[in-house]
Amino acid sequence: QVQLVESGGGLVQAGGSLRLSCAASGRTVSSYAMGWFRQVPGKEREFVIANRRSGGITVYAGSVKGRFTMSRDNAENTVYLQMNNLKSEDAAIYYCAAGFGQRVLTSSNTYDYWGQGTQVTVSS
Repeated sequence: QVQLVESGGGLVQAGGSLRLSCAASGRTVSSYAMGWFRQVPGKEREFVIANRRSGGITVYAGSVKGRFTMSRDNAENTVYLQMNNLKSEDAAIYYCAAGFGQRVLTSSNTYDYWGQGTQVTVSS
């Protein structure tokens, strides 16, 4: 199995950028479909972005398309979420997740492993 640890969250002004990292151990990220989700108190976990095990195809939530990108560094065994032009509605706890299979996974219940989350706060 794989263990995931997110980092890079923090406080940023609206319009600013952050890069979140998801460091994996136990197995390589190339073995999994990977995704990012976010959650605010009182709401369900929300899909943000994901790509399939082989990389290549990436699926975005409409609210982040054009602002967020996802990348993998297999040598570092890390997945990144680059967030640009942040808005107040992007504030949440961000989680990375790993799942089995060859497809892009956009539903939280299709993922098998989760990190502990990292807080992103956006000030206006």
